[in-house]
Amino acid sequence: MSHEAVTSCFDRLDWPPRSAPNRGTMDTNNFQRPGSLSNAHVGREFEAAARLFWAETGVRLQPSFAVPLGYNVKKLHRFDLGSDDPPILVECKSYTWTSGGNSPSAKIRGMNEAMLHFAVAPNRYRKVLFVLKHLRGNLSLAEHYVQTQGHLIVPGVEVWEFDLDAKHAVQVLPPSRP
Repeated sequence: MSHEAVTSCFDRLDWPPRSAPNRGTMDTNNFQRPGSLSNAHVGREFEAAARLFWAETGVRLQPSFAVPLGYNVKKLHRFDLGSDDPPILVECKSYTWTSGGNSPSAKIRGMNEAMLHFAVAPNRYRKVLFVLKHLRGNLSLAEHYVQTQGHLIVPGVEVWEFDLDAKHAVQVLPPSRP
């Protein structure tokens, strides 16, 4: 096939699109948090804020803390934050309610996945799910999670919510005994 034939083939397909959106703007339908560069950036910034919060309580945490998970077969998993001294594992979730006010099922699944990781993590660690405080009326997303998914919360796991503006955290669910 000649170069001209290939070129005309792409011309008919309108490739690359001549009306491509400006790559510097965000599509309003891509589930990005408004005003953020990306959801990954939002998550990293929340992890940094969580790390500072814990440091102020005297607990120094390392980012991307690797721990072997599993029962018979072990595989390394990197928790958002953690430490061997004191032994603590922290999963950070910078989740918000959906704009339509529905229960955010994918975000709930993400927290349930964290519970699975906590369930197969070594018992010597304190385990904390650290969630962004985000309200729908008077109900926070962390409280909603505890109310609707409490049957899946691993014994011993603490659920905290962090008010990013006030730089203050409260324990929504203290650890239960196994």
